[in-house]
Amino acid sequence: MKPKYDLARKMRKTLTPPEYLLWVRLKARAPGKPVFRRQEAIGPYIADFYCSQAKLVIEVDGGLHGEEDHFQRDEVRDDWLKASGLDVYRISAAAVFADADSVADGIILLAIERITARQGPHHHI
Repeated sequence: MKPKYDLARKMRKTLTPPEYLLWVRLKARAPGKPVFRRQEAIGPYIADFYCSQAKLVIEVDGGLHGEEDHFQRDEVRDDWLKASGLDVYRISAAAVFADADSVADGIILLAIERITARQGPHHHI
């Protein structure tokens, strides 16, 4: 297996606290609800969460993401993902800690909106 995929597999087992809080809310499979994967390898990157139906990458920013070199790396990463046809939604770890339910609900609604827009007005998830 490729090193990036090995790393993604390892990262799935060691989610950060805000990633865990989101994951327990996003992972539930239900009719009409988008499917999310965690620590998904996409090209040269590993996304915190990914919804393939919506072509939506979710990144939880906290700690190091506020530093200048990490900001620049995030910008390069976001540009690559966007050039690949994906949208990137960044949410702060502080927002997740403050209200994980609302953050997860917002992410799910965003994914549904993107899926609906991609499929047209007469399709359902």
